[in-house]
Amino acid sequence: MSAVITSDETLVIETPERVPLHFALASIGNRFIACAIDHTIQVFTLLVLIIFFAIIADAANLGSRLINAPKWVIALLIVLVFVLMSGYFAIFEWLWRGQTPGKRWLKLRVIREDGRPISFFEAIVRNLLREFDIMPFPFYSVGLISVFSTDRDQRVGDLVAGTVVVREREAEAPAFAEVFASPISDPALRRSFKPVQFTADVNNLTEQEISVVESFLRRRWDLKDYPRQWMAWRVAMPILFKLRPQYDLSTFTYEGFLEELLHRYREKHRFTD
Repeated sequence: MSAVITSDETLVIETPERVPLHFALASIGNRFIACAIDHTIQVFTLLVLIIFFAIIADAANLGSRLINAPKWVIALLIVLVFVLMSGYFAIFEWLWRGQTPGKRWLKLRVIREDGRPISFFEAIVRNLLREFDIMPFPFYSVGLISVFSTDRDQRVGDLVAGTVVVREREAEAPAFAEVFASPISDPALRRSFKPVQFTADVNNLTEQEISVVESFLRRRWDLKDYPRQWMAWRVAMPILFKLRPQYDLSTFTYEGFLEELLHRYREKHRFTD
């Protein structure tokens, strides 16, 4: 894949099938609101924990013990709070495929610069550097300067991790329900792309996930090329995120991957269904 910026608001990523996918870069306003929502959740959760432990400490007469506790205990508590506050973003972005509650509400997502889902390492890196981007606390001055001065609107954490924040544009492709509710015009699954060889355990997929892949492959030829490519990307992304397959990027195509995935899964489960 290759990426090129055509304007200060759009990221164009060329898929292995040589089809450009246009991603809307997240605006400063949307990112600020999403971040404010996430920080509000963090502060609220922290206050609840403080009140909870204060009640327990008071009931067990632990208040005086904590005050007189060794410095390393207090330091450990501070580190624990830091990990909880900083780990919020990394954990959610890892588990929710590049989204936090705030980003999900605003329909934003963190992806790699080549359009693929972020890894745990990238989620950790971009959020460890959040402490630098947020300086001077809590105005995100460093992050704002970086966003305004880069073509891809990346803060320092994004630059180091090789990630971008985009706005999901569902209008570019039909909704899943719309496509999968249409009559099946080609019930036979056939290969239309060169098989993508990959290493991953397809048994980790659920029958529901495979059904989504199969439904797309059955109905994809009812779509025009561009919406079909968008749908292939949308179907493949969560699967790539879940399986973390090893493959040759030079021969990779989304539809070839989905075709190979379905054939492997059905081959393994042919005698167990």
